[in-house]
Amino acid sequence: MKKIKFFLIGLVPGLIIVFFVLNKKGVSCSGYLPNSRVIAETLSKDFKYSENFKAEMAALQINEKFVKDSIITAGKVDFDRSHAQKKPCPDYLIFYPEKNPRYEVTFEKCAEEAQLLSLKKIK
Repeated sequence: MKKIKFFLIGLVPGLIIVFFVLNKKGVSCSGYLPNSRVIAETLSKDFKYSENFKAEMAALQINEKFVKDSIITAGKVDFDRSHAQKKPCPDYLIFYPEKNPRYEVTFEKCAEEAQLLSLKKIK
């Protein structure tokens, strides 16, 4: 019982100190989650737009900046409807915003580029 008491006396203050130190430095673990990794990798690639995607952008009056800065950056990947293991270019479905989604984008993430295939307005 004495060992557990000493363990907890050291553990609790240690966790609190680590929490505040890491919080001040702005460290987060969000970049390690699958959704964050897919979005970060996609944003690092050149964007290529299919003809269908360009036509939908024109019909919905959406520009490339909105697609990249809002839909892709703040979107949520639907891994149930994506094919993440497909070779050579996995395809993903992303919806935006996360709550009450209005847009749905399908894209392929290849080694050098991200090919945006379709854009749909849900509501």
